[in-house]
Amino acid sequence: MGFFIRHLHQYIEKLYNEQQQSSAKATAPFTVFRGQGFSVENFDKMKQTKGGLMSFNNFLSTSENRQVSVKFAREGASKNPSMIGILFIMTIDPAICFKSSIPYVDVGKDGYFKGNEAEILFTTHTIFRIDQIKQMQDDHTNTLWEVKLTLVGNDNHELNVLTAHLRQEINWTTGWSRLGGILIQLGEPAKAEQLYQILLEKASSDEDRAEYSHQLGQVYDDMGEYSKALSSYERSLEIWKIALPPNHPDFAQSYNNIGSVYNNMGEYSKALSSYEQSLEIRKIALPPDHPDFAQSYNNIGLMYNNMGEYSKALSSYEQSLEIWKVALPPNHPDLATSYNNIGLVYNNMGEYSKALSSYQRSLEIRKIALPPNHPGFAESYNNIGLVYNDIGEYSKALSSYERSLEIWKVALPPNHPDLATSYNNIGSVYDNMGEYSKALSSVEKDTTNIDNLVQWNSNNRLFTSSSSRRLEHI
Repeated sequence: MGFFIRHLHQYIEKLYNEQQQSSAKATAPFTVFRGQGFSVENFDKMKQTKGGLMSFNNFLSTSENRQVSVKFAREGASKNPSMIGILFIMTIDPAICFKSSIPYVDVGKDGYFKGNEAEILFTTHTIFRIDQIKQMQDDHTNTLWEVKLTLVGNDNHELNVLTAHLRQEINWTTGWSRLGGILIQLGEPAKAEQLYQILLEKASSDEDRAEYSHQLGQVYDDMGEYSKALSSYERSLEIWKIALPPNHPDFAQSYNNIGSVYNNMGEYSKALSSYEQSLEIRKIALPPDHPDFAQSYNNIGLMYNNMGEYSKALSSYEQSLEIWKVALPPNHPDLATSYNNIGLVYNNMGEYSKALSSYQRSLEIRKIALPPNHPGFAESYNNIGLVYNDIGEYSKALSSYERSLEIWKVALPPNHPDLATSYNNIGSVYDNMGEYSKALSSVEKDTTNIDNLVQWNSNNRLFTSSSSRRLEHI
């Protein structure tokens, strides 16, 4: 298969060069279309990345004929109820293709369908920016969506940042283990587990066994199987204690990950102990301004906040923030996380003006660092709404909650619990404003979760049973 893919890519390159040398080559941007079926699950993921990048991991067949592609989109939507039809509308700039070596060919006359489809074929892994997603009006089906894409080249800033991040994420390992790391990053923990189990069975050295056990711990943590995660991390740690010198940086990461599992299990004192062990090792093994210290202080702050020790939490978060300010560019998403966490502590301490300031600073960074409709915006608006609600500025709280809800509607599946929380919070504001019918109406929009969201007192007044103030783990 690899030889076939390479041969086809080379053939597309050859035809591309021949067609570009002809007098009929395109110089101005042009539009092509592609219609296909998409699972609802994958479409929900696409909506979450609106404004971001996507890649077709196959040879990309498109058409200059919109109606041909609409037909394929309808066929894709009709296959089964869990599928929708997507009409991709792609803007192609030939100058970008030439500069970034992205070959494409007009195979309308030479392809299987000859001239019937006006086919333009692109090589594999062509990358696009998702510009717009909207539902199509169609007489045949109500499950057609239109997605506008723009081809991006090698000089695209977002692509370069993403590439550098991925290289950094996986540069610690090689070979099959790197593949497992990529599967984890892609949200495929079950496949990663299968791979690491095979690698662990075939491991011939303690170093490999420690590494694969450690990675299995991460897989199980992602899957919510915390006892298995803890067992894998501890098995890895025991091997490293024998194989590595004392205070090796790998010990710090092991204790950090063990702390993460204990945190997920709600055992905060054990998590705090592990995080503190990680920090002590880093103080010996790393230079004082190393970014890993920010991770340690952030996670220790998270534990203190969970335990209600807010002054200690605030101190740890502020130490983390100061390190991030030195180590990261000024609009890095981790800075937004730090400000968000500091805002939460201030809110828990009743210092609402400071909480609001921190949440707003987090939001401003996210506006620069994240694509539109990223879930981080919903989190920011939700937390800002919570502060306004706490200080009695209900109209501002309502506005913030509604902005949060609109983003969640785009980013999340319709039965996601965060949507229920949003409706509940909006209902809480209406309740505080004395608009009880609107409060009830808001909560009833998520009837499947109503029992978990509200409780009534003897006067039928609404009270929130929980709020969604979000703390973030690094």
